[in-house]
Amino acid sequence: MEQPKIKEVYLTRVINAARELVYRVWTEPEHLAQWWGPRGFSAPVCEADVRPGGNIRIHMDHPAFPDHWMTGTFHEVVAPEKLVFSFKAFVNQDGIAMLEGVNSITFEEEQGNTKLTVHAAITKAAPGMEMALAGMNQGWSESLDKMEEYIACF
Repeated sequence: MEQPKIKEVYLTRVINAARELVYRVWTEPEHLAQWWGPRGFSAPVCEADVRPGGNIRIHMDHPAFPDHWMTGTFHEVVAPEKLVFSFKAFVNQDGIAMLEGVNSITFEEEQGNTKLTVHAAITKAAPGMEMALAGMNQGWSESLDKMEEYIACF
């Protein structure tokens, strides 16, 4: 049974790169670490076992928000077409995730470029997460900006 969604973000971009490259940048940890997170964030730890049942674990760091972890599990992996993974973020000192959700990423070939669609759905949000929810669109947009800038270096 699908969980109700508290908030959803849909973003679509056409990336000036081949689909296989864009997919690699999303699935290989050494590439993910270069762009994951909004502006000002780095990803000093980035692990991704990209297969159904495999885990993703990213430490996002920012001077104002240090020690922020995102963990999750891949549920659907269709190279180079689609990734679906659940995630937990803003884990508190008791190990409880303040946000949970599912990200679905599709990669479509479009005349030598890649049409990338991100669907981020929050299924659980603890009290106090209003600012994080309000910033989802901007955060994902900035992450995708960083990804495009990184891909342009290839």
